[in-house]
Amino acid sequence: MYKKIMVAVDGSDTAKRALMEAGNIAKTYDAALCIVHSINLSVGVDIEAERKAGAEMLEQAKTLVNVSNTETRFLEAKTEFGLNGIVETVAAAAVDWKADLLVVGTANRRGLQRFFVGSVAEQLITEVNSSILLVRPPKA
Repeated sequence: MYKKIMVAVDGSDTAKRALMEAGNIAKTYDAALCIVHSINLSVGVDIEAERKAGAEMLEQAKTLVNVSNTETRFLEAKTEFGLNGIVETVAAAAVDWKADLLVVGTANRRGLQRFFVGSVAEQLITEVNSSILLVRPPKA
C-alpha cells in the first residue's frame, strides 16, 4: 500500500512515537522511509549548533528505527515565516520526495496554547496531498 513514508522528528517524545510508528509501517509494507528534521533560521539562533544537533537527532532516529531503506533530510525553514516556515518546508519535502504517507506527532495542545502556538500537524493537513498519520501522546 505505502511505498514511501516520511516522518518528521523534533526530539519530542511524541515525535519518537511517530518515528516508531512510521518504522513499523515501513517494515510492514517494505517501504522506503525518509526521516526529516526542520529548523527555523531565526535571528539570534546559533545556526551551527542547531545544524549539529539536528544531524545528531537524525542519525539517532535512523539507528533507532532500524529500517533498511532509510534516508534522512535536514531542512532549513525561512525565518520570515516562523512556525509556518517549518510547515511549508516539511510539506515541500514530502511533495519533493513523493511521499505516500507523512507521519507526524501532535502535541495535543488545547485552548489558548493551541490558539497562540498552533499545530504544525494540523497545518500540514492543509499543505500535503498525501495521507497523513497523526500520532498522539499517550493519555496521562
